[in-house]
Amino acid sequence: MAMSGVQHLEVEPGEAGQRIDRWLRAKFPQLTQGRIEKMLRKGEVRLDGGRAKSNARIEAHMMVRVPPVPDGDAPPPKPMRNISDADVKLIRSMVIYEDDHMIALNKPPGIPVQGGTGQSRHIDGMLGALAGEGDRPKLVHRIDKDTSGLLVLARHGAAARALTGAFRSKAARKLYWAACVGVPKVRKGTVAYALEKLPGPMGEKMICIEPREMAQHPNAKRSITDYAVVETAAKRASWMALRPVTGRTHQLRAHLSAINCPIIGDGKYGPSGEDAERRVTGSISNKLHLHARHIAIPHPDGSGRTVELIAEMPEHMRHSWETFGWDLSLGDDEDLLPEPKA
Repeated sequence: MAMSGVQHLEVEPGEAGQRIDRWLRAKFPQLTQGRIEKMLRKGEVRLDGGRAKSNARIEAHMMVRVPPVPDGDAPPPKPMRNISDADVKLIRSMVIYEDDHMIALNKPPGIPVQGGTGQSRHIDGMLGALAGEGDRPKLVHRIDKDTSGLLVLARHGAAARALTGAFRSKAARKLYWAACVGVPKVRKGTVAYALEKLPGPMGEKMICIEPREMAQHPNAKRSITDYAVVETAAKRASWMALRPVTGRTHQLRAHLSAINCPIIGDGKYGPSGEDAERRVTGSISNKLHLHARHIAIPHPDGSGRTVELIAEMPEHMRHSWETFGWDLSLGDDEDLLPEPKA
């Protein structure tokens, strides 16, 4: 492939105020966003002789050093292998936020994030439909198959590292909504049972371990969930706001079951046997009532700003909220929850 030599370009007055990554993308359409991020990260692009981050703003008459780049036009869109037209339409309909660095989806219930045994249709397999002219988006976290709501994707490798780091360091704040069977005795609190994975006839299941018993369960992992009751339907059901301090598999479902308030529609952690009489019946759907409602996360461009994302509930949960007469405006206030521990 033919390559240009090193170029030194002067910013024209009409180009001032742009981010340098977008300026480069316009000047060199043959470069993907990921390639531009890599050039900036390695210091191959220089702005007035110094390194620059992708969000740096250019001013008139600044000099930009550009390393050798391939000649040619913008690359053709990457082929969407094995993605049906229906799935292309579906995943594009999930997008509720996007920019040059990240995408946010409102995932419907019933679709797994990744494939597994018997799972041939999943979000990961559809991501090529969101690539456009850039890289295939990358998963940076996951939610359960039957959980609906926010799923954040990275558009390129640098964004993936930043977003993954934000989730791991707890710089990303998450809020879930759940409709639960019954009402907890304590209306606001923290569940701190450790979780241990056990195999079973319905697939793996997490069991709750008292913190004082963790020495007898070396495979158990520390797990913490903050919760608060937003509204109730007598003693029949409760709307819970949930903050997962840790991010274990099935954590919210197992923790709510442990305090005797399983999530409505949870066939794995819900009531059984004599407790089955406590199931919420009538016109309430038997689908899982757990929704990733809100995420606040540092933007991966390094600007220091925070992106606030909110996902609307799926139809079966909206119907249940209407049936119980719950006011949707009450659940987005994080002050409902206990003060985060240092």
